[in-house]
Amino acid sequence: MRIGMMADVYKPHVSGITNYIDLNKRYLEKAGHEVFVFTFGDQDFQDDEPRVVRSPGLPLVDTGYYLSFRHTIAAKKLLQTMDIVHVHHPFLSGRLALRYCQPLHIPTVFTNHTRYDLYAQAYFPILPEEISDGLLQAYMPPFCEAMSLVISPSAGMADILRNMGVISRIEIIPNGVELQHFYKARPLSRAEFGYTKNDVLLIYAGRIALEKNLSFLLQAFAGVVHALDNIHLLIVGGGQKQNEDEIKQLVAALNIRHRVRFTGMVPYGDLPSYLAMCDAFVTASVTEVHPLSVIEGMASGLPVMGIQSPGVSDTIEDGKTGFLATEDLPAFTAKLTRLCLDASLRRQMGDAARRASTRYAIEQTTKTMLEQYERLVYASRPRRENWEVRLRGLLEKFLQ
Repeated sequence: MRIGMMADVYKPHVSGITNYIDLNKRYLEKAGHEVFVFTFGDQDFQDDEPRVVRSPGLPLVDTGYYLSFRHTIAAKKLLQTMDIVHVHHPFLSGRLALRYCQPLHIPTVFTNHTRYDLYAQAYFPILPEEISDGLLQAYMPPFCEAMSLVISPSAGMADILRNMGVISRIEIIPNGVELQHFYKARPLSRAEFGYTKNDVLLIYAGRIALEKNLSFLLQAFAGVVHALDNIHLLIVGGGQKQNEDEIKQLVAALNIRHRVRFTGMVPYGDLPSYLAMCDAFVTASVTEVHPLSVIEGMASGLPVMGIQSPGVSDTIEDGKTGFLATEDLPAFTAKLTRLCLDASLRRQMGDAARRASTRYAIEQTTKTMLEQYERLVYASRPRRENWEVRLRGLLEKFLQ
């Protein structure tokens, strides 16, 4: 099959979606398929992989995103040769997929990776919640209805789509993870970071951004620090400079700079070794659809501390693979403190988390996705063949 992946942003931008596309592209290619990525951005950027097609756009500050309402003519023509197209962002790429592919009866698949309802409130707090919710409820149902298939990475996200009014068929297919890298990782040396074997080392890995709720996490961590002397937090990742500066200022204001270390962005290939060095994974995000970083922590044998919310609650079993708390600071802090105090419980939960992570293996999720692709391509053939016959007829009449 010729498979087109459409995304508003791709590498070198780092995010869960770009990592997902990159990983799935590689495994689909291993299975013998041709996979193309259609995106926007710097056309002079040298990709380290084949079949990435970039169209120009207007850069949006330093977000890594580019604004454009069309692909180049060459990109459009190439896109229209695909057997199936998989959309990963609904607003720009999604509309273009429908415009370019629907007239030719090319099946289009949409995976909803993002809690757009909460992102709107995180980035546009001046926009009344009723307006942002209303816009989504007006946009998402007809958009999903126009798709050949809607995929949700978790049951919780599927429920949110239903609450937005989406009535289309939704298949739940988790985003896969290359688990072997995490199973086999060698931990970094704690001594090189100034930690001892008796320190309890918590890790957050992900973007430093408003929607990740890091201010809540740091306030809870500060509460634990005031009670325990050997607790440390490693924050792996980066974000826009303004967000990073604000988080570092909060760390200073909470008087926990001696317990928090920022590594900045690290190569993805090094992440398993950072995780393997630590004792527990922590997150306070409530905007996750399918938390890949949480799954990576689980595959590393770490228990997870998180907040009850779609995505995270679908992944973590409270009391077994980690702890879930409400978004209430005393409740979250209490459970985090318990996790830090009980080394035996951390080991028990970490073992259970590693076993639970197996259901997210990329090999299995790729197989499941391919089954859906093949079903849709097979179902579209009669319509596409009819269209091709009509086109040939028109060309023959024109050439007579």
